[in-house]
Amino acid sequence: MDTADDAALAREVTTREATTREVGGLVELLERPSDPRLHNPDLDPTGIAQRTWGAFNMATLWVGMAVCIPTYMLAATLVQSGMTWWQAMAAILLGNVIVLVPMVLNAHAGTRYGIPFPVFARASFGVHGSHVPSLARALVACGWFGIQTYIGGEAISLTIGAVWPGWLELGGGATFIGLTLPSWVCFALFWAVNVFFVWRGHESIKWLESLAAPFLILVGLVLLGWAARRGGGLGAVLEGSSALVAGSGKEGLPWLLGVFLPGVTAMVGFWATLSLNIPDFTRYCRSQRDQLLGQALGLPLTMVLFSFIGVAVTSATLVIYGEAIWDPVVLVTRLAKETGSATLAALSTFALAVATLSTNIAANIVGPANSISNAFPRKVSFRLGGLIAAALGVALCPWLLLGQYIGWLVTYSGLLGAVGGVLIGDYVFVRRTRLDLAGLYRVDGPYHYRGGFNLSALAATAAGIGVVLLGKVVPGLEFLFDGAWFSGALTSLGLYVVLMRGQAKAG
Repeated sequence: MDTADDAALAREVTTREATTREVGGLVELLERPSDPRLHNPDLDPTGIAQRTWGAFNMATLWVGMAVCIPTYMLAATLVQSGMTWWQAMAAILLGNVIVLVPMVLNAHAGTRYGIPFPVFARASFGVHGSHVPSLARALVACGWFGIQTYIGGEAISLTIGAVWPGWLELGGGATFIGLTLPSWVCFALFWAVNVFFVWRGHESIKWLESLAAPFLILVGLVLLGWAARRGGGLGAVLEGSSALVAGSGKEGLPWLLGVFLPGVTAMVGFWATLSLNIPDFTRYCRSQRDQLLGQALGLPLTMVLFSFIGVAVTSATLVIYGEAIWDPVVLVTRLAKETGSATLAALSTFALAVATLSTNIAANIVGPANSISNAFPRKVSFRLGGLIAAALGVALCPWLLLGQYIGWLVTYSGLLGAVGGVLIGDYVFVRRTRLDLAGLYRVDGPYHYRGGFNLSALAATAAGIGVVLLGKVVPGLEFLFDGAWFSGALTSLGLYVVLMRGQAKAG
């Protein structure tokens, strides 16, 4: 999106093909890209020596992202829609197994070629058209970053207030843009910690996730043990979970289409955005086996386990307190008040902060940082892109309309299924996983299309989104909107493959 004179820059770019080599299924670029419009050190493909992440690192990355407050509360939306606890677990497992498929396919490109998501998108959308999906993805992530940072800051503030009530009275209850002084202090503190790890780069993120994963699993199991002990045993707790069900009033096919399908779609949409920019991480993997095994072990199992913990602990709160407490922040705050223990409050705050931090950095900052850097490669590095994304997360003020904002983001994530369909259609069905690595970094290369935009990709994406929106406005087609990710992805994938084959024949 740089407005520099293309003709002048083109004279600065060598026309000689950069060479590559392939070792063990990994492709490496032997010459640094020279076109300043399309590269900087953070966007350049990683060398084979830089690909140090193993299956353990990928698994811990997913554990760190999946163990968070929204995951804990995830089953609540399904149970309250009319599912039993085990139906909710089945929907969560199925949704995450489904989203694992595009996750692994897009991750393949990152591992094989060492490229981040915005560069990968150039193959299908064009060297300039890639800004459309990458910046659309970045906008969602910035919104989620603001929400998660707010949640993390509030968790810290409320837990401090449980032991020191005077903390919440600082500032006399006055608010600025919807937040009190204690909330702003904790928000700013938590924001700064997030930015610190982004500034330190990918290796610090790998270090954080590797340490956070076992700690968060341990915390979850301890919480589950507390629920089983106080609730009269795990069996009794789960048996009592039927009291959480709101009841949908539907059975058979209406239940399947009206309750289960939207539930599975929501589970797919939960990580649909990550299925787009997963190359941002897998570009550091040592092999395809490492990225595949790490993701298969880290994503579905962690999501089901932590959601199960959320259902079990909430069911136990019905027995213990006579009310269902879905929000873990509210629960630990209540426990801290009951015990008056500063140690418990500190441990609870630390656990909630680590859970939110490990999710926020990996899921909501890395992608936007690369996307913004890709839009202005000569002026914006990964670090600066991360700072801009973090600032946008604050500027959006998502806490002002939290409930509506989350609903909008989930819908928006579902619409991005149309982008995923194009990416997979291009990489798997059109190109058979073969990309011109050097060509991805040349304006005059094979991915120039028309003015840098692939109109077939844009048309297929628009068609996928259009089919989804039909389900919102046409009676009888509601299933298209309820299954937004599926209908959008399948439509765009099919149309894109047809258009590209027609384009090849025409050429």
